[in-house]
Amino acid sequence: MVGDEVLPLILFNVFVIAMLLLDLGVFQRKEHEIGIREALGWSAFWIALSLLFNLGLYFWQGSDVALQFLTGYLIEKALSVDNLFVFLLLFMYFKVPGKYQHKVLFWGILGALVMRGALITIGVALITKFHWIIYVFGIFLVFTGVKMGFQKETVEVHPEKNLVVRLFRKIMPVTAGYHGAKFFVKIDGRWYATLLTIVLIVVETTDLVFAVDSIPAIFAITTDPFIVYTSNVFAILGLRALYFALAGLMNLFHYLKIGLAIVLSFVGLKMLLAELYPIPIMVALGVVASVIALSVIASVVWPAKKEGE
Repeated sequence: MVGDEVLPLILFNVFVIAMLLLDLGVFQRKEHEIGIREALGWSAFWIALSLLFNLGLYFWQGSDVALQFLTGYLIEKALSVDNLFVFLLLFMYFKVPGKYQHKVLFWGILGALVMRGALITIGVALITKFHWIIYVFGIFLVFTGVKMGFQKETVEVHPEKNLVVRLFRKIMPVTAGYHGAKFFVKIDGRWYATLLTIVLIVVETTDLVFAVDSIPAIFAITTDPFIVYTSNVFAILGLRALYFALAGLMNLFHYLKIGLAIVLSFVGLKMLLAELYPIPIMVALGVVASVIALSVIASVVWPAKKEGE
């Protein structure tokens, strides 16, 4: 990310950090359990902010770039909804009190911004130097889409098998429970990590796995590092609010996984056909938006059967 994109990237990151600090230091200064109404309000705010940024891109760089951002944003947003279910399972597994979940997700998202920025930089460098790697990404996405489509609905979490957690426990003692919203506490003159730190580590490493799937998907839409990065960032900035808004409703969208499988396979094929038949960005946006919308509508019209029915 060099040249003319450095200044916009710096300004964008300053803006993001300022918004996160405002969120944590002002709006969420008091620890409390976030209700659906508050979560929906924040979700609407982040989506509106993303669309406002998209409008700015339209006037700054034209309709093609604006459409690339919007398509990338929709893909990331849709993938994040599926990922939220895993976060819900993790919080249930660790029995994280509702009033502390916001803090874990806040720092988790901050870490995700750094990790995804690094992955995008590496991805752009690889594509620039080795153009053929775009086909590797394409095959990977098609494979991931097919695998997701046939994957069983039951999702299990095994944090105790997490390599990073196991290494961390070897170098730092961990308390058995929570100590308020603290990540570290001093007991009898010795520093301990709290269970909340372990939860944060698992969330961070889980997001890294998610990023490996989602970032190549946006490279199918554009290889412009600024657009790839900003669409990623805006999608995950609203992830925290979206989690609290959908935590109790995620099981309703049981067809979303099939929709995401189709989207990943489609963008993978778009990559593979780039030289033979470049799929216009407007068509790509239409396919992505339609598949996601249809999968949500199908979930509502044909709800999942409860056990025993």
